[in-house]
Amino acid sequence: MADKAPAAGRTTLEEESMHQRHGTLARIVTATFAFALVVGACGGTNNASSPPAASAAPGSSSAPAATPAEGKVVVNFWQRQFEDYQQAWFKKQVDAFNASQDKVQVIHTVVPGDAWDAKVKAAQAAGTSPDVVTTNYGGIRPGVVQGQFAKLDGMIDKAKFDDISDNVKSFVSVDGSFYGYPMLVEPSTVLFYRKDLFTAAGLDPAKPPTSWAELTDAAKKLTKDGKFGMNIAQVAGDLGWSSWGLQYNSTGHLPISDDWSKPAATDPGYHKLAEFYQSLYKQQLMPQEATYGYADCSFYGEGTVAMSACGSWAIGQLSANPDWKDVFSNTAVAAFPSIDGDATKTTATLGGWTLTVDAKSKNPQPAADFISWLLAGDTSIMMDFFKTAGYSKYSTRKSVEAALAADPEGSSNPFLAVVTKDILPHAKAEPAYPWDISLAMGTAIEKSLKGGDIDAALKEADAAIADVIAKQKLAGTAP
Repeated sequence: MADKAPAAGRTTLEEESMHQRHGTLARIVTATFAFALVVGACGGTNNASSPPAASAAPGSSSAPAATPAEGKVVVNFWQRQFEDYQQAWFKKQVDAFNASQDKVQVIHTVVPGDAWDAKVKAAQAAGTSPDVVTTNYGGIRPGVVQGQFAKLDGMIDKAKFDDISDNVKSFVSVDGSFYGYPMLVEPSTVLFYRKDLFTAAGLDPAKPPTSWAELTDAAKKLTKDGKFGMNIAQVAGDLGWSSWGLQYNSTGHLPISDDWSKPAATDPGYHKLAEFYQSLYKQQLMPQEATYGYADCSFYGEGTVAMSACGSWAIGQLSANPDWKDVFSNTAVAAFPSIDGDATKTTATLGGWTLTVDAKSKNPQPAADFISWLLAGDTSIMMDFFKTAGYSKYSTRKSVEAALAADPEGSSNPFLAVVTKDILPHAKAEPAYPWDISLAMGTAIEKSLKGGDIDAALKEADAAIADVIAKQKLAGTAP
């Protein structure tokens, strides 16, 4: 049944992947560059700039940021700690909302990532949950099943839900009702490549590879002078989530049936996917050790590789590091190549964040009004966010996308144009099944990549997925 509660102790795949990604990137930035609002001044960035979750960054506290004004309805908003510029952007907008009217006061609290789960659960148990929180898309359905979120239909104008991109509406809705308003999406897989190195290797930088065969051929030509031609994930934990888009690309589905009743990891398409990874590694066209995780684009930034697969957040990581200025100035992006060159096939999945209203909020309408004002209101508000983010995060609203396309700065940004036109329309949502299933496939790809028998590895994954289905009683529970 689609509305069956998740098995006890099971986290959603989206939660797992986002935790891994943000934790990794927080460590990256602290070790490599001071990000904060400097990036906003030069265009912004994405998932690469939060300080370590345990650190006490300015404005990051479990204490309210303001004292409620007498006579006003108070809406408590807890924001999970992200990049420094996001904390500053949220604070600016909360202040603007509070100044825009005299009936509601939003109190903005930033909660460090490592303390988020414990703090939210403690508040739920004590009946003191904040009115509004940041929620990842994978948490929507489980939260609805558990009665955590208020239904926003009727509290936010229907026209504003109609403005959401068609392939994003399902991220925040359950059985036709909306429980969140989407803020942004981040494609998991983008091809980054060096235009100067393409030219030096006799490749046309205006024509990046469009198929796996072309990518491998280009990697061979680019592997020289101490540089590898390509970089891509190579360990099970990273492969488990970074390959979702390529799994769709090679087979048209993920390694479990649509109703979650049986495994599907032995599909011939997965054999081709494993061969692709194995070919890059075996021919030494990519680094042979995972010095950096997939979410960290440092191999590329440091000049070790000529091409790299990474999420859109790497645009921010690259632009923010002054030591990588030359690399970034020669960087272009493209949709990751398809198995057969068909650009309409999925190569990336979309993760991201939404704002939700607590089901037990004493002030649900004012809370929804704040969300509507911030995320679904004047297009200039979210345009400001995406500009500040350096166009490394992307709009979930048709009107904002159109406004960015008409904006001189937005329309001239090559990264925004490529991601918006060539990647987002074909991307799918991150899967909602248990992380163990993705880890099983990631393990199979890693074994294959490092020279293992592909068919044997896929059979092991199939058996592992069948075991997860049985033990967690997944059959028939797919959304």
